[in-house]
Order: sequence, then C-alpha cells, then structure tokens
Amino acid sequence: MASKTPVGFIGLGNMGNPMAKNLVKHGYPVVAYDVFPEACKEFQDSGAQVMDSPADVAERADRIITMLPSSPNAVEVYTGANGILKKVKKGSLLIDSSTIDPAVSKEIAKAVEKMGAVFMDAPVSGGVGAARAGNLTFMVGGVEQEFDAAKELLTCMGSNVIYCGEVGTGQAAKICNNMLLAISMIGTAEAMNLGIRLGLDPKLLAKILNMSSGRCWSSDTYNPVPGVMEGVPSANNYQGGFGTTLMAKDLGLAQITATNTKTPVPLGSLAHQIYRMMCAKGYALKDFSAVFQFLREEENL
Repeated sequence: MASKTPVGFIGLGNMGNPMAKNLVKHGYPVVAYDVFPEACKEFQDSGAQVMDSPADVAERADRIITMLPSSPNAVEVYTGANGILKKVKKGSLLIDSSTIDPAVSKEIAKAVEKMGAVFMDAPVSGGVGAARAGNLTFMVGGVEQEFDAAKELLTCMGSNVIYCGEVGTGQAAKICNNMLLAISMIGTAEAMNLGIRLGLDPKLLAKILNMSSGRCWSSDTYNPVPGVMEGVPSANNYQGGFGTTLMAKDLGLAQITATNTKTPVPLGSLAHQIYRMMCAKGYALKDFSAVFQFLREEENL
C-alpha cells in the first residue's frame, strides 16, 4: 500500500510536469503545487489534488519532490512563510531535484533535520525528452540509509538513480555535468557552423561526427542545427528543452564552486560568458542549443 499514499510534487514546469505525470502513471496519487496556477490545471483536470501552498502539500503528503528553477526558489519553497517546513510531518522524506548551489542544499538539509524530517538532493540529467520518457538520470546526495526510500520514487521517473554521497554531492555531480554539456554544445555548434561555411551538408557532417572521435551527446542526441534531427528544440525554433537562462544559471553555480575550491575552469568560465551574452541578446527563453543560432548571427562582427 506504500505506493498508494500521496506524493507531493512542487514545481510543474518543463521538467516537473512530465516527472509528476510519470508518478501518476505508476499509481501514485499526486498532491501538486506550482506558483503559476495554470501549470496545475491539467493535473486538476486529471483528478490530482492541487494545493494553495507548499505548506499545504506538506500537510497532505509525507513524501515530497521539488523541481524548482534556482536556489532562491528552493529556499522560499522549503523555509518561506508558506513553505514546506511550516507543516512538514516528522519522518517525511523531502527530495529536491532542482539544480542549486550545493551549499544551499546543505543549509536546507539542516533546517529540515531540525524538523525531524529527511532531505535529499537529487538533481537530474537528460532534459525534457528524458523526463517525458521516464529515463532521467538522478544524482542523489543524502543519508545513505534513506536512499532506497528515495529510489522507490525516483525510478518511476528515471532509468538511472545513483547515490553520490552526503547532501550536496548530487548537486556537485550535476554542476560538473552541465558545465561539460555547455562546453560540448558550444563546440558542436562551432564545428557544425564551420563545416556548413565550408560547404558541407549539415546532415552529412553530423553523420561523420557521430561515427568519429568528435561524437558527443550534443552532436548525436541533441544536435543544435535546424533540420539535422527531429524531435529536438533546434527542429522547433529552439522552443522547449533546457532554457539558455537556466544553463547560464548552472554555469554560474560552477563558477562559484570553482572559486570556492580554487579550481581552474577556463572553458567553463568562457561558456558562462557566452551564455550570459546570449541572455542579454534575446535568447534567454530559447533552448541552450540556440548557441548555434547565436554564433551564426555573431560571426560577422
């Protein structure tokens, strides 16, 4: 009967929406909240309970997953005036799948622990497509004895659930992954753009790259050039997917942690600046693969 007890889900954006739907598909009654009421509408229409605040979700469910855009959003949802901790039950399991500063995850974990509940950070990789398909990768940080309880829920939404260590280590793994992803996406966009300028057909070039040593996820699964692949944001005017502003945010987190640990990340720093420039030039809400379009427009400057 454990699977039939309600699960709270807070944050029904591009990623949270399909994640929550996969919980419903696996038979979990979902108690949902989002700061934007329209995001909750389709859940309400399908019979899910929609609450007025994170605190109300905590009153109804003792297992809650949060999927939020940034560190300040996470702090507000957990510790704000109408936050989860206002009505959290002792023994509750709180799983945050947002990508935030590892230090913030640790601070939230301390506040949760004081209330007699358990906090785990479990950021995801795979993007919107993987969220829909239920094959995300979860990187989990927290008390190891609670990992199996978290895994029961996370395997409904992901095909890989990996324990990384204490609270904050899930975030650390995610930040490293996204820094590499940003660098590889820029590299793929540069290589594709150069090849096109040299007269190569983009589909042919992508095929060659993907059977050669330059192959990466950005080239073979999420190609940034319109017309090369179906079902990716570049095929839909860079709509949906993982927004440029979110990639800039994650690269900012990488910069903070690199500074704190005195770690040289020259390419990560440059990627951060490129994505910040894109945000300033109107790309903020487009998928981060729009760096290809950005480079095409900037190439004559």
